Amino acid sequence: MKIKPNKLLVKSLVYDAIGMASTAVPLVGPLLDLAWAPYAAKKMSEMYPGKKGKLASVIVFIEEILPFTDIIPTFTLMWFYTFVWKKQEDGQIIEVEAL
Repeated sequence: MKIKPNKLLVKSLVYDAIGMASTAVPLVGPLLDLAWAPYAAKKMSEMYPGKKGKLASVIVFIEEILPFTDIIPTFTLMWFYTFVWKKQEDGQIIEVEAL
């Protein structure tokens, strides 16, 4: 399966916006988070397969369940980790001169 980074970024931004929208509803927001947290965790593991996807799904579940943490853009941070920060680490080449 070919991963399309731009499509994942758009999905990430939408899912983060939905997760943050629950804070706008004063009394019902925490109840919405109870339904949103497992769904968000499932979507995270589908978007990012493997160990890092499983770990990210646990993190997004905890972030959505805990009060006052909805402002953390977990999906977008995972996208940056996968496609921006992680690539920089993998792409480093260290040249060593032979003596």
